[in-house]
Amino acid sequence: MAEFGFNEHHQNEIINYMRFARSKRVLRLKTIDSCFEELKDSRLVEETFTVDEVREMLDGLQVVVRGEVEIELINTAHTNVLLLRQLFSQAEKFYLRLQSDISELENRELLEQVAEFEKTDFKSTDKINKETSKPKLAPLNESGVSELFNKEIVRLQEENDKLKARLRTLESQAMSALDEKSKAERALKDLQRVQGEQQLAAQSKEISSLEDTVAALKEDYERTLSTNVATQKDLQENLISAKHELLRVQEQLALAEKELEKKFQQTAAYRNMKEILTKKNEQIKEIRKRLQRYEPNE
Repeated sequence: MAEFGFNEHHQNEIINYMRFARSKRVLRLKTIDSCFEELKDSRLVEETFTVDEVREMLDGLQVVVRGEVEIELINTAHTNVLLLRQLFSQAEKFYLRLQSDISELENRELLEQVAEFEKTDFKSTDKINKETSKPKLAPLNESGVSELFNKEIVRLQEENDKLKARLRTLESQAMSALDEKSKAERALKDLQRVQGEQQLAAQSKEISSLEDTVAALKEDYERTLSTNVATQKDLQENLISAKHELLRVQEQLALAEKELEKKFQQTAAYRNMKEILTKKNEQIKEIRKRLQRYEPNE
């Protein structure tokens, strides 16, 4: 059973569109209500207003409400254009030519029936039996339409089979690609693991070698340090011994010199030489006296 002269499928499409339009309309009405509520909450805070203040508030409210209504009307017109575009595009696929009668859009009787249908939640039992004088659809004859439908069905089935075959091919290729990707990922992980183990082993070996080298250097340093300490201690002891020996030798030399001088003073040659030096000194003194006497300036 169809409403408005349409079959069940078309009736469901009309109901869906009417529900869509009603939801948009309810949303826009809520927006307009909010404009009034906002005016009440923000401006109506005093008990008395002047004429100018009331006029200003109404002018502002008029601008806001006018803008909301205009947006809704524009959006509804554009939505209807998109709906007509879909219908015309679907009709062209079946070589159908749709015609519209703009005057029927203002048919009050039809509009009232639509309103009644909407009030009863799209379940109205009233039917529209009145047929318009102008045709809404200019289809081909029934046999031509059936032939076109059959051809279109066959074409769609063939296209569907091709798409299914293509889909199976793509699925097979995708599975193969996934298998290859999984194999490559496993190979990469194995390679990274092996490289990581090798690198870790090389680093461990290098660290062990460095530790051995550091231990050897430390041992050599400690041994060298011990040797240097011992050598320094020996050198200090030798130096002290040498100083003692030097002092002892110097003391012996001093004693020897004194002894030698004492022995030399006791010899005859030393006494003769001392007497000669004494005489010479006396002669020199005498000569100096004589010189002072004869040559005082000198």
